[in-house]
Amino acid sequence: MTKSIRCADVGSECKWSTTAKTEEELMKKIAEHAKEKHKDMKITPEIVAKIKSHIKES
Repeated sequence: MTKSIRCADVGSECKWSTTAKTEEELMKKIAEHAKEKHKDMKITPEIVAKIKSHIKES
């Protein structure tokens, strides 16, 4: 199964999206994107939980 997410899924106007084979790999890609494009965003446990709740499997 493939895991995917879009920034817009968690309330951002950003059009970025990504896919990965595992949740761990997907979270790494999300972290890299957040560092590059959302520098002012604080990564809290609540944000991580929100992101994980929006991961889709296909």
